[in-house]
Parts: sequence; C-alpha cells; structure tokens
Amino acid sequence: MSVILNILKDIPLPKMVRIRQKFDDSYLENLTEKLQEELQKPGCLEKIKPGQDVAVCVGSRGVANIATVTKTVVDALKEKGAKPFIVPCMGSHGGATAQGQREVLEHLGVSEEAMGVPIKSSMEVVEIDKLENGLPIYVDKYCYEADAVIVINRVKPHTAFRGPYESGLMKMITIGMGKQKGAESVHQMGFKHMAENVPQAALKIMKHVPIVFGVATVENAYDQTCLVEVVPAAEIEKREPELLKIAKERMPKFLFDQFDVLVVDYIGKNISGDGMDPNVTGKYPTPYATGGPDITKVVVLDLTPETGGNANGIGTADFTTKRAVEKMDLEMTYANGLTSTVCSPTKIATYFENDLLAIKAAIKTCNILDYHQCRLVRIKDTLHLGEIEISVAMLEEARKHPDIEIISEPYEMEFDAEGNLPK
Repeated sequence: MSVILNILKDIPLPKMVRIRQKFDDSYLENLTEKLQEELQKPGCLEKIKPGQDVAVCVGSRGVANIATVTKTVVDALKEKGAKPFIVPCMGSHGGATAQGQREVLEHLGVSEEAMGVPIKSSMEVVEIDKLENGLPIYVDKYCYEADAVIVINRVKPHTAFRGPYESGLMKMITIGMGKQKGAESVHQMGFKHMAENVPQAALKIMKHVPIVFGVATVENAYDQTCLVEVVPAAEIEKREPELLKIAKERMPKFLFDQFDVLVVDYIGKNISGDGMDPNVTGKYPTPYATGGPDITKVVVLDLTPETGGNANGIGTADFTTKRAVEKMDLEMTYANGLTSTVCSPTKIATYFENDLLAIKAAIKTCNILDYHQCRLVRIKDTLHLGEIEISVAMLEEARKHPDIEIISEPYEMEFDAEGNLPK
C-alpha cells in the first residue's frame, strides 16, 4: 500500500442528504418581447441610421439567453436598415486568438448562421487614449471603425474586486472590447486599482468610440434572466451601480455560514471567469474582494466540456483529481493568469487518482477533531445551488432554516470501481 493510501485509508466518509435551497425564482418569461420594448426607449435604437455599420459586442461566460438577446438586437438593427456585425469582446478568452474567440461565441449559440450576420473577430486593437496614471487604453479595431457600437453583457459581482462597477457594461467596454492587449493593460496595476481604472477607461472610450447603448441583463439564483434593460450610453455611468445592487440580491448562495469541505463536481469558464465563482465559495484570488461562507477545504473533481481545457480556478481549490489535471490546456489556462496578473488560480492543486482520495484528503485536512462530524457540501457547480447535498452533521441546522427543504433520507456516498462519483 502506498504512503498516501495508508494515510487516508481510515478517513470516514459522512452520510449525505439532498436538500433544496429556496431563492426568489421570478424571471422574464417574455424576454424577447421585453427587450424589443426596451430597444424603443428614447436615445437607443432611434439613434441608429439606415446603412450604418453597427458592431454588436458579445462576450463569453455562461450568460443566460445570450443567443436570444443577441439575435433580438441584431434583428432590430436590420429592421432599421443598419448593417450589424458581431464582435467577440472577451479580453484574453478563447486562448487570446481571433479563431478561439469566434469558437467561444459559436459554443454559446452565437454563430454567423444562427445570427444571420457576420462575426468579425480580430485581436488587432487601436490605442485611443491613456489614463492619468499612464496606462494606455485599447479598443478593438472593428469597434473603433464602426459607425455605431452596442454592448451586451450581464451585470454581476466581480470575482476579484469590489466597487460601483464590477462585471457589467463598463467592464465589457474596457476589458472585453480591449481584447487581450486592452485587458492586459487594465490589469497591469492589479486588482487593487481595478475599481478606479475600469470606469475611468470606459468613460474615455465612450468619448472616442460611438457607443450608442448597452444591453444589460441580470440573472436570478437559478441562472435565468430576471431583468433586461437597454441603457443609453450617456446613462450607463449612473445606472450600472443600481443594476449591480439588484444582481447581488439575486445571486445564488449557500444558506450555511460555515462548513468544513466543499466538493465541486465541475469548474469551467462557462460557469465563472474563475472556474467556480468566489462570490459563492468565499475563496477569492485577491484580497480586494470579500464575502461568502467560511469553508476550510475545497475539492474540484472535473472540468466542464465547454471550458475547452481552460482550468482557471483549479488553483483556488485545495485538492483535485488526475482526471481534471489531464484535461487541462496549460497554454489556455496560463494565458488567463498572465493577462490578469493573478496567477494563483492557474496553479495545479494537489491531485489524486480519483474522487474518493481527493475527498478523503479534504476531510483529513479540514482541522476538526471528529471526522465523523465533518460538515461537507457537494454541488454540481457554482451556478446551480438550488438542489445540493449536505452531510448529516448539517441536517439539524438545515431543518431549522425556513428556506431549506429536506428532499431525501440519509445515504452513503457511492463510488464506481475506479473510485469516482457518478455525475
């Protein structure tokens, strides 16, 4: 028996219970109709003229209904007689290549065939200005040359800093539209200054680039679009902080303040920019963002197929599996850290041959006196927290919570012949 197997052989696994966490599940049932209505607001679609070349900026991530939102905007532009085209605006994602970014959009359902317009993907940028601190500001060349620009993005809390503008329209304008070079520039001074640099750069970009309006979405705790709003460019600075407050209220979360071990089945760029959302796990890659539960150890079991080998966030875990490590595309993963300047999420966590050993290692090192009382939570990923598994040590607390429903009897964790959990 190997040393590792000998150390972990007597570590007990807790019985588990399936629970349902209840959040506000209201969402837009008539998303297309609502967006069409929003586009008619003063200062928005009315400013588009026939014959104009209009760049529609679309990013990455697992934004709910992104294809529907994009198609609705594109169709409205066509009805105005404009000539819309789509520009991938995602900083360094997609391996920081033009083809890679085009493929990211296609995976999201935003293809030339589905949208009925060209996708113009390039990493070529134009330097349009500098911040007062000397940082250069870059913009995608297609956006810079367009007659009009429209930005589409979800508003939500950022994973590495706090401020009035986190993940949303301002960030899309600055980092997404800046491509790899622009993202690299804004990140150069680190996340300590991101809350200042992002909006300052965005405001300068709006003076040089003909941004007409932004389309902002907000999602509920079940990954559904609960709000869509078209914001004229002149109102983005004032409106986005208000949308961010709504987004924070609607985010999924754990209804437990503390537990010992978190087991995450999948991480990926389609789940969060950090693979698993630190706003959910409380495990942030920088000291400039806080919040979330107190969790001692985190285990990541696998990568999503959609992430294409990008394992950004695996370094935020304490333990992982050989399976996840073998799926890593190191070049794509490391490109994230080199661009953002935050490299801890791209490190490879301590990994084991299978799920069983990785979970036992987390229990062994979670610093509790009685391993049988381990407070353990298992989730599919950080986007889906409606139904989750908890260990029996958390059962009494769960029973007392008004927004938790117990939906199973206690059961043993079952592993296949290779020592892996069914998913």
